[in-house]
Amino acid sequence: MNIETVAVKHQTLVLEGCDGVGKTTLANRLACEHGFTITHSPRTPDHLDLVSRYRELLDQPGQLLLDRCFLSELVYGPLLRGRSRLTWTQAIDLAETVVSRNGVFLHLTAPPVVIQQRLRQRDGVAADLDEISDLVTIYQRTFETLASYCPVETVDTTRLDLPSTG
Repeated sequence: MNIETVAVKHQTLVLEGCDGVGKTTLANRLACEHGFTITHSPRTPDHLDLVSRYRELLDQPGQLLLDRCFLSELVYGPLLRGRSRLTWTQAIDLAETVVSRNGVFLHLTAPPVVIQQRLRQRDGVAADLDEISDLVTIYQRTFETLASYCPVETVDTTRLDLPSTG
């Protein structure tokens, strides 16, 4: 799978994966090379409706690149808060909206030790390897489920020529 070919074929790219995997670095490269408008999606505050927020984002015209998206709520929500604020039905509905925009989900992954090194380089600290491994596994399961409903491409970011973010 060639990431450049995927970018040319789609109007909407969704980059998702655990912290430190290279989402923002790849998003910046794809935006520069292919003209995508980047929307970085940090955690949505509790008082805001997740589904409405992402519907508004996906209603924007033109080439759109989501640097993290609603899928992170399915992963980080249960781990950090004991529950997700988004149901699978809502996530699949939003995923179908991405597809209707000629979109694709890019599941970014890397070995946990590499992610840990990147986090330390970027932030000076990193979670332990067990926690990062758990995140990588949960993302993998999430994307395996999502792939039944929409196009998903898995990208090992260690195989891309990405500059260091440190």
